Amino acid sequence: MKKNISAYILLASLLFTGCADLDQTSISSIDKDNFYQSKEDIETAINGIYQAFTIDGFYGMYNNQSIYFNDLQSDYVKAGAQTNSAHIRELSNFAIQPTNLFVGYAWKEHYMAINRANVVIEKVASASFLDDQHRQDYTNEARFLRGLMYFNLVRYFGGVPIVLHDGEGEGAARNSVDEVYRQIVEDLTAAEGLPSDYTTLDGKASSLAASALLSKVYLVWAQTSSPEGKSSQRDFYQRSISYADKVINSGKYKLLDKFIDNWSVDKKNGAEHIFSIEHDRTINANVTGHCTFATNWSDSEPVLLATSDKYYEQTDPKDQRRDGSWAKRIYNPNTGTDFEFTIPRFRKYIDSLNFANPASSGNAAGQSTNTVIIRYAEILLIKAEAENELNGPTDAAYDAINQVRRRAYWSPYLNIQNTPSDGSDLELSGLTQEQFRERLREERRLEFVLEGQRWFDLIRWHILVKYVKSNTPTDEETLGTKTTKIQNVSKKNYLLPLPQEQIILNPNLEQNWGYSGESGDGPYGAEFE
Repeated sequence: MKKNISAYILLASLLFTGCADLDQTSISSIDKDNFYQSKEDIETAINGIYQAFTIDGFYGMYNNQSIYFNDLQSDYVKAGAQTNSAHIRELSNFAIQPTNLFVGYAWKEHYMAINRANVVIEKVASASFLDDQHRQDYTNEARFLRGLMYFNLVRYFGGVPIVLHDGEGEGAARNSVDEVYRQIVEDLTAAEGLPSDYTTLDGKASSLAASALLSKVYLVWAQTSSPEGKSSQRDFYQRSISYADKVINSGKYKLLDKFIDNWSVDKKNGAEHIFSIEHDRTINANVTGHCTFATNWSDSEPVLLATSDKYYEQTDPKDQRRDGSWAKRIYNPNTGTDFEFTIPRFRKYIDSLNFANPASSGNAAGQSTNTVIIRYAEILLIKAEAENELNGPTDAAYDAINQVRRRAYWSPYLNIQNTPSDGSDLELSGLTQEQFRERLREERRLEFVLEGQRWFDLIRWHILVKYVKSNTPTDEETLGTKTTKIQNVSKKNYLLPLPQEQIILNPNLEQNWGYSGESGDGPYGAEFE
């Protein structure tokens, strides 16, 4: 990729720290050519891949980065008054530059994890002390993680260089979007070969996690404007459904009765979790927990904040996702009373169990909250979406989406099934394909608040610019700090810019359209709104 990244890759190859199960193994100096002498060494190296997900603190891939790219770049999240970083404000206002630090760290961290996986795959292949089963399992676990990294990269940047061997990559040109997706599918398909009992933790790769990701990969690939995405769209939708059915028919996962339990620090690895990033505030803290509640019980604006209170106010109070996603009022143990915020906080990253813990403090309230990559609710919505796009609103599509809606309106405290306050039917039926599509998109909006999904959704539906302009609160509606989202958003925001340092050091990399002063629609045709 470039000389600077080569240095990071070399460091990544030599230094490994295990954190997949939060049992840290730190090795200060490793010779990668002599290190792989036992199964324990291999497992330490694999843990080093997971560790790349939570390095670099504030800029870490799954500490803050995924939320900043995918939620801050939307209509409903903004940088609050406490934000003193120009890099955050760029993302908040659709004014991101190739010099943005989050962009630079994203490129570095993803390729660091990829190279760590590449090293493991190569060393495992020649490890004479391994039997065939262990060799295959370790290889497939590394391939799962590599596939996930390329899935992030292709959605962030478009076509990127595919690097599959240690020591390669410097000066590499970008591969096409379809080539990257083919590599993702190849890696995740291999990972499906992991034994069904390989792990009991949703923080480690598993066969069903690979199936779940493949379901999502095929859905997203079908909605790209790439040649293969267009020509194979119907086949990809069918594959998405088939992989979703693998997960559903396994019987391993279910929707939790209580929506907010998905983010409770005492209910990790729950029945809805398929793959998550493990966090512990004493080891690899989830910084989003700080950024959403740094100002504690006050109306001072934290780093991440809703653009207004309309998202809370417009959500049905009978829908448990309202109070599971938004904190309009929350108990303050210091006063023994509820505190009501003018602008609701993001509830999923507020760890109410530790409010009164002196070692935790309000600032760190959600830093032990795991980052959910994919959960069972999304598999149901993926199936519903793919089924509708392929065949219209079939019984299978209705069944999948209505399971999510029934849970949303279930009262876990009264043990009763609520129905919408407006008197409409709880279960959807009788919709056209377009009506179903719109309701599906609304369910995803309600379900995945601040889960690193929204920007990805808006770009794959090709509605980013139209949606942000239509739904971002106006200056009159915006509470507190104003934004310039509506004025700035344009078609260039369908991708992130490549880091400027990469462009400088590797002349074979081309910058994404729009980030070098281009105007007009560029490569984005009329289907991009």
